[in-house]
Amino acid sequence: MAEVGAWYNSDQLAHFRVWAPESNDVRLHLVAPEDRIVPMTRCDRGYWETTLEGLEPGARYFFQPDGHQDRPDPASRSQPEGVHGPSELVGRSTFRWSDRAWKGVPLEEMIQYELHIGAFTDAGTFDAAIERLDDLRDLGVNAIELLPVAQNPGERNWGYDGVYPYAVQKSYGGGEGLKRLVDACHSRGIAVILDVVYNHMGPEGNYLGCYGPYFTDRYRTPWGQAMNFDGAGSNEVRNFFIENALYWLRVFHIDALRLDATHAIFDINARPFLQELAERVREFGEHDGRPRLLIAESDLNDARILRPLDEHGLGMDAQWSDDFHHIVHALTTGERDGYYMDFHSPAQFAKALSTGYVYTGDHSEFRNHNHGRPPIGRPGRQFVVCVQNHDQVGNRATGERFSHLLTHEGRKLAAGCMLISPFVPMLFMGEEYAEDAPFLYFVNHSDANLIEAVRNGRREEFESFDWQGEVPDPQAEETFELSKLNWKLRGKGEHKLLLDFYRELIALRRGLPALSNLEKESVETTLHGDVVEMTRLQGTSCVKVLFNFSQKSEAISIERAPGRWMRRLDSAADSWGGTGATALVQWQDRATIEMPPQSLALYVRTKD
Repeated sequence: MAEVGAWYNSDQLAHFRVWAPESNDVRLHLVAPEDRIVPMTRCDRGYWETTLEGLEPGARYFFQPDGHQDRPDPASRSQPEGVHGPSELVGRSTFRWSDRAWKGVPLEEMIQYELHIGAFTDAGTFDAAIERLDDLRDLGVNAIELLPVAQNPGERNWGYDGVYPYAVQKSYGGGEGLKRLVDACHSRGIAVILDVVYNHMGPEGNYLGCYGPYFTDRYRTPWGQAMNFDGAGSNEVRNFFIENALYWLRVFHIDALRLDATHAIFDINARPFLQELAERVREFGEHDGRPRLLIAESDLNDARILRPLDEHGLGMDAQWSDDFHHIVHALTTGERDGYYMDFHSPAQFAKALSTGYVYTGDHSEFRNHNHGRPPIGRPGRQFVVCVQNHDQVGNRATGERFSHLLTHEGRKLAAGCMLISPFVPMLFMGEEYAEDAPFLYFVNHSDANLIEAVRNGRREEFESFDWQGEVPDPQAEETFELSKLNWKLRGKGEHKLLLDFYRELIALRRGLPALSNLEKESVETTLHGDVVEMTRLQGTSCVKVLFNFSQKSEAISIERAPGRWMRRLDSAADSWGGTGATALVQWQDRATIEMPPQSLALYVRTKD
């Protein structure tokens, strides 16, 4: 494998390497602190290199493939003048890490929290995010997931238009700011997951095609050209992204990578890119003394992505479960538009609890074909579940959260579905206190034609949904500002009640062995009309949870449940801002339990 970009080694020299296999001549153009052209030497496999002495950090440069136009470094570590400007030579870091004793957080113990650095605080920086870490820790969060921080066009973007995978967004605080955030997280027992995009590049500032066959026309993604992971020249394309993954782990001490839309990573090699990436990340973790994790986003419902490498799988540690989100969303909101048409019954929620997927070979009306396969043998810790995330909120026409779509009762029910499930839960920033601000789609492009294309694309995207309201302008700064969290809400009224409810659910999850056990085999479900009864076991610990998705009260008869059962949580209780607890406080062997609309009740079997 070859390191790419510009870097210093212990020899005090500045090294430059770029892959340009189709070029006959590549030059390094230094533009600051002096303007000069430096010839580069062609090396094996299409790489071009040069080494300079006396060059200080902060020097700015371009490469010139075939000696013509200036192009930024594809592996630039810093783009201080934006995506079209020169790359910056970054010096050896003098950052003093304090996390030498850090061992990470096991996947099965994670309470993940997804956040966008720009919208998480008013300042929108890594340093400002540090000021909120104690709030997250007090809630029970022990892992944050950052939306992509690779350099994007302009000052604001979701992160999926990144074009420099190695450069940290300057408007967030750059590489040193990210290091400070990671170190601060580790000092508080919080792991850091970073979202990375290896399936496509953004449309502005994307100069990869000027250097070599990074892209292929054999496949197409929803966002443009697919990356070339299996064609001619693909070895070095794979190297570019694998080195990028290791760069985040090594230089920034990142604990896990969330791989965006792996179903759009097309690769028919016998040893696919994802498998090779998993091998290299595992080797890095073994050498470094603590494991690093890979979490895939995939909508294929195919557990091959989760199977270990020695079982001929792709070796991902976990994946997002879209099905879980979709069924909870459909049952609590009543929406049936777009892909929600496939999700409609409490029986599907019961199946999701037992398997991790809803569709395991069943016919999908939305897709108009059979979809998925059973994830046999895959434990619950390999499924990350949520009831809100950046995609499912931000890809609504007007960015509505559950605070806009559900009542207080519905929000508590949804929270319980996630946090009492036998999977790894992930909160979306602000959901824990019913944040009022929408999360909208925002960009900051400089090309007028591209801006208009993005606007039109957003309108067309929502045609299959019966959503009302004008689509906010993605380019407008106001759209971004409207998406920022209002932290003051956390201490007010129903917002505080919901925050306390989330905190209690997390405490129960950690305190009850039956809820800490993420083996799906210990899960039993029973249907009572619109009410799902779930039983979970771990040794002598046993819990029973009732989820009422109906808009009316339901009386549930439980005929065979040996033992004495004590109520530990009732979402309808006055203390949680409910209409008043009606579920039995205790019962033995059998019971009839009155469940208010959109409520949940959790019982623990006692020893006596």
